[in-house]
Amino acid sequence: MESFHLAHQALSLNIAREYADVFPDKIPAELPADRGVQHEIGIVPGSKYCVTRQWPLPRDQIKAIDDFFEDRRKSGHVRESIAPHSSPTFCVKKATGGWRIVHAFNKLNDATISVQTPIPRKDMVLNSMSGSVLFSAFDLTDGFYQILMRRSDIPLTAVSTPSDMLWKWLVMPQD
Repeated sequence: MESFHLAHQALSLNIAREYADVFPDKIPAELPADRGVQHEIGIVPGSKYCVTRQWPLPRDQIKAIDDFFEDRRKSGHVRESIAPHSSPTFCVKKATGGWRIVHAFNKLNDATISVQTPIPRKDMVLNSMSGSVLFSAFDLTDGFYQILMRRSDIPLTAVSTPSDMLWKWLVMPQD
């Protein structure tokens, strides 16, 4: 069984090397190419501005947030904003150490039209895989940052920081 796993790993590495343009080792620090798919946020008609005030945070979290947004700005993923919308930013401790940057999009989520995407039943998925030989999964590095926002929805993504900055996302925010 171990030889199967080693062979599978070698095959996966060969595929990743052959298609390096699709599976780069590091995501370029720039806006992704427009591939014709953009993230859209449908707002319930008549919804008011989605605003939640930023709350105070400890200094170490403020620094982590400021550093995060400076990196995102350099990558072209965010820009300063004057949008009427604003969701606060905060941090959650990662199990591996460091901080995960999170945005409290609660009010925006409440004003969003729910997309009804059917979730397949587990038994049906397993049955459809019956007889298959190879199963694989890929974890996209910063996958959300590889999807552009629909231009008209960018103001909805505005987030505040404890340093009194307001940023808007040009790519799909992940949190």
